[in-house]
Amino acid sequence: MSRVKTGWMLGLCWLAASVWAQGSVVTAHAVVDDTTQRVMAVVAEADSYVEQEPERYYQQVQAILDPVIDFRGFARSVMGPYASSERYRGLDAAGQAQLREQLDKFTEVMRLGLVRTYSKGLLAYGDSRIEVFAATDEDPAGGKATVRQLVYNSQPEPYVLIYQMGRDKSGDWKLRNIIIEGVNLGEIYRNQFEASARKNEGNLDAVIASWTAVEVET
Repeated sequence: MSRVKTGWMLGLCWLAASVWAQGSVVTAHAVVDDTTQRVMAVVAEADSYVEQEPERYYQQVQAILDPVIDFRGFARSVMGPYASSERYRGLDAAGQAQLREQLDKFTEVMRLGLVRTYSKGLLAYGDSRIEVFAATDEDPAGGKATVRQLVYNSQPEPYVLIYQMGRDKSGDWKLRNIIIEGVNLGEIYRNQFEASARKNEGNLDAVIASWTAVEVET
């Protein structure tokens, strides 16, 4: 079975889920396909300066990711029942305000931490060949879509990446989750968050302050 470390593969996945300019007619497949080319061009260029100017590289990566990844939705999903609508409605005004603040903090932790960690690993994939297949289950009215991608490198078999996409209120496609070689990353991180919350006796501030994305091997 293939071995996948999210420290480098997830960066490729999420980076490939962005696009230069989205519009109402842009398909989920077009988002993935167009951005794959843009991102790999950034990776190729970074070889010449990343050791001296790593922040320049991270900022370019961040600029590509920010417009299309639903970081807040992903963070809320990872928090699971701790950020559910049911829990929110059951809190008083002060508790609701605290939960909103915690979700904001965790969203930023996920946004900055993941991009910085995973973009480092992308440098090893500048010469990879990538194929993107037409979306399946795409809802023309705006619901969800699944895009399949194959990444060929030195391994005999390509890595299989599944992008779970969804439209936002403006009608643009956003990345909501990724499955790498059968590993559902949203579920992995949700389990990690819940385990940390139990360890910290429900103290979400402590969970967020100590959050480090796990490396997943399959």
